[in-house]
This record gives sequence, structure tokens and C-alpha cells, in this order.
Amino acid sequence: MNFSLQNRCLNCHELIRANIGWRAIFSVEKEQLICQTCEGRLEKIEGEQCRICSRPFQNIDEKFRRGDLCHDCFRWEEDPEWQGYFEKNHSLFLYNDFLKEIIAKFKFRGDYALAKIFSEFLKKKLTEIEPDLCVPIPLSEERLYERGFNQASAILSEASYQPNPLLSRIHSEKQSKKSRSERIHLPQVFQLLPDIQIAGKKVVLIDDIYTTGSTLRHAAKLLKEGGAASVRSLTLAR
Repeated sequence: MNFSLQNRCLNCHELIRANIGWRAIFSVEKEQLICQTCEGRLEKIEGEQCRICSRPFQNIDEKFRRGDLCHDCFRWEEDPEWQGYFEKNHSLFLYNDFLKEIIAKFKFRGDYALAKIFSEFLKKKLTEIEPDLCVPIPLSEERLYERGFNQASAILSEASYQPNPLLSRIHSEKQSKKSRSERIHLPQVFQLLPDIQIAGKKVVLIDDIYTTGSTLRHAAKLLKEGGAASVRSLTLAR
């Protein structure tokens, strides 16, 4: 263990105090990338959740719940056009004001290094899911040019997983500005790249935020129709 090494938090840039003890001395050293204060402000999603989208039931009124589904997922699943394509979303943290600011710095202000903060959390969850392929949600060419990188590919790479870019985006208009009906009846926003082999594969879609679920469901439907055995998603925030 290197006692002279003093890391700074990638978010607040304060010095990270080393945890010096017998366990720290004899354990495999892991680089600390975020201070305890900042990590404590990340709200892990715990407790009873929607079976599909991981929405915590403690944060919603009972009238917006249908058994083990939230009302929104229930409506998606009762629509024959969308039923059964999207297996489950896993989200690591609630999208609180603190995480919103981190993601904004990461995505819109080009602070790529912030992707490292989430690498261990992402790696742990992917180890549990055991996917055959990890597919980042693609950006439009315009947004990729603006940002300089795909945030989903970045967090995946920092977790030491190979991004599999199997999709390209057809429409670039933000779906979050549309009504639910418009999102459901929107033409397919993705297309499969040519000569891909996904028959029988367990696919996990990677994105930064789960908002309406529309983007992920469009991607899942296309992948299932292309032969994937199952499609889940993993996002940083919910």
C-alpha cells in the first residue's frame, strides 16, 4: 500500500483521506476516485421496486402501482406492440440533484474522467447480470460531434467491458419532450448494423439515465426481433 499517495476526488477535487488499517495494509489496493462525502451523496436504489424499470415504490403513490409493476410499465406491457420485448432495467442510483450535476459535467462539459467514478459500481452489477453483449445506446452523429464521445461507451470502457456498437440512431429528436402517446407511436429510432450476430445472446443495453424507458424499449424491441434471447438495460441513474 502506498501511504504517500494522495488522490483527489474526481468530482470535488478535495484530498481523499487514506483508510489506514491492517485490512487496508494487507488487501489489494484499489485506487480511490471519489471522496466519502461525495460517495455518500449518491443514493443507491434499494428496497421494493418495479419489476421492470426499478422504480422505487417508496417514492410513488399506491394508485400508480399495479402489483409488482409501476403504472407506466404496466401500460407498456399491456400494449401488444411492446409486450415482452424489454425484460428489465437495472439502475444504480436515484437521479438526485447531486448526480444530475455530475452527469451534466460529464456529458455536456466534457469532463470524461468522471466516468471513472462509476466503474466499480458498473462492473459489480454487470458481473451479477453476466451478459453476452454490452450495447451502448448510440448518439446521433450531431450529438456525438458536439460531445466528442458517447457517454454510454465511456462508462462501459472504464468498467473494463467491451462496448458492442450494434445499433445506429435514425432519429435525433429528444423523446423526453414528447408525450407518452407520441413516444409509443414514434417510428423505430434505431437500426441494426449489418452483419451482426446476436441470435440467442443475452444483451444488456448501457445508458446514463433511465427517464421514460422509451429509448431503451425501442432498442430492446429491435434486438429481440433480431434474435436476441433477452434484453435488459443498465443505467447509472433512475
